[in-house]
Order: sequence, then structure tokens, then C-alpha cells
Amino acid sequence: MIGSAIILLIIFTLSYLNCKQKLQRQRIAELETEKKLVAAEAVLKSEEQERTRLAKDLHDGLGGMLSGIKYSFQTMKENLIMTPENMQSFERSMDMLDSSIREIRRVAHNMMPESLVKFGLDAALKDFCNEINQSGTLKVSYQSFGLADQSIDQMVSITIYRIVQELINNTIKHAAATKAIVQVTEADGTISITTEDDGKGFDTNILQNAKGIGWSNLLNRIAFLKGKLDVRSEEGKGTSVHIEINNN
Repeated sequence: MIGSAIILLIIFTLSYLNCKQKLQRQRIAELETEKKLVAAEAVLKSEEQERTRLAKDLHDGLGGMLSGIKYSFQTMKENLIMTPENMQSFERSMDMLDSSIREIRRVAHNMMPESLVKFGLDAALKDFCNEINQSGTLKVSYQSFGLADQSIDQMVSITIYRIVQELINNTIKHAAATKAIVQVTEADGTISITTEDDGKGFDTNILQNAKGIGWSNLLNRIAFLKGKLDVRSEEGKGTSVHIEINNN
């Protein structure tokens, strides 16, 4: 009986120690995950702050300077007598200046969409899809449900915008698609993001070893929002990406 009791005590002790070790390993894993999320949040916030600063410098600084130069040239033109050849050269230079101003504004908008800051996520995504349509590279249909009236944290909105931006840019670069759908919904505190295209598709197993910066940034943003990612694709049958994020 004493031997049996000792054996039971040893078994109980080993079981307790094993359970304690498992709990400790689980806690360490949780702390490491939290640490990674905090680091990812710091990187993303720093990145967006830098984007905002650069966008403002480009739009208000350099863009404003070029607009001032254009106005000065137009004033000079009224007080100068030029030959037809010089006039043609002057007009070409003005066209180039206009193109430079438009390009600066486009880059600034891409870095930090003004509509996102002023009107929210729904308006910014709608503008983004319209810009893609106008470029002629891809026909994008945008749909949103329950999003317009929702209060979404600005950092969350920016991150979701970057996720959609990356997904559509990947479609343009790699999918050889002609049409795509972007659908964003909000229901019961859950934001769902879905993109689908009619492209050539691919074997999703390659994503396990994908090391591209774009894919890495996408995963970091989804992890920052504690979201769930589901990618479905078959060769010749297009690609569907679904992401769910808790907005509570």
C-alpha cells in the first residue's frame, strides 16, 4: 500500500509538473505573440505617420511650389512677345509642368488618401476602385454593406485600406485578370473583406514559402488587426481572398 501510494504520488507530481510546463510554454508563446503584435503596431503606426508627412510635404510643399511657378510663367507670358517657335516650346513646358503637378498629387494621394481622413473608409475604398477603373488596368466592382454609418478607428481604417490596396495591386501584377470584386461589410462588430478576380489563379501551397515584401506586409497588417485570412484559388479559376476582423 505504501509503495502504491508513493507511485501514485510520483505520477501525480509528474502530471502536475508536466501540466505546469505546458501552461508556462503556452504563456511564453502568448507573450511572444503579444510582443510581435506590439512591434508590428509600432512599425505600422510609424510607417503611416511617415506616409502622412511625406504626402503633406509633396502636396502642400512641392505641389504648391510648382503651382506658384506655373502662375508666374503665365504672368510672364502676358508681358512677353515670343516667336511662334518659342510659343510652342513654352506651351510644351507648361504641359510638362501640369503633368508634374498631377503626378505629385497622385503620389501624395496614394500615400495618404484625403478622402480617408475626411470622409472615412467607405469613401476612400470607393475612390480607390474608381481610380483603378479609370486607369483601364482592371475593372473593379466595389460593394459595401453596413460600413458607411460605422465608427471605425482611423488606424484600423488605414490598415484595411492598405490591405485592399495590396490585394488589388497583386491582382493587377500577377493575376492577368480583367475583372475583380471588392466587398467590405460590417455586421455585429465584425468587418469582412472579400476580393475576387477572374484571373489565371495559382496553387495556394506556394503561399507557405512566400517571402515577398508585399505578402509579408499584408500578413503583418492582418495580424495587427488580429484578423483571419482565407485564400482560395485554382489554376484557371481565379482567386478569392476573405479576411475577417473583429471591430469591437
